Amino acid sequence: MTDDHGPNGLSQMPNPAEAIDRLAAELDEIERHEAGIAVEYARGGAVFAVREGLRLSFRLRPEIAEAALRTPDAARSDRGNDWIALQPRVVDGFALDRALAWFESAWRLAGESSEGRPPLSRPN
Repeated sequence: MTDDHGPNGLSQMPNPAEAIDRLAAELDEIERHEAGIAVEYARGGAVFAVREGLRLSFRLRPEIAEAALRTPDAARSDRGNDWIALQPRVVDGFALDRALAWFESAWRLAGESSEGRPPLSRPN
């Protein structure tokens, strides 16, 4: 997952919020906005992910959002029906993988919307 090592020489896993910040720096066309305590990630003007402390929210395709609800530490976000919130109680490789996969999926969906496809629904 990472090449960072702690003082004891053991590999340290980044928390999901740090990991999505790193991924955001690698992906194209991401606008990062701070809004109070939240950090919003947008592409083509469409916000697709939000970080509020260790709570992460992602705008996903409906079928992915439904599947995501069956995974640990995930719940429907108050941002809308196509938004999933992830707040892992335990940060392990599975939580990190989910955060990164959902972030990239949300980024891709936002890019599709900005390329002339029907727009994403607005948050409630």
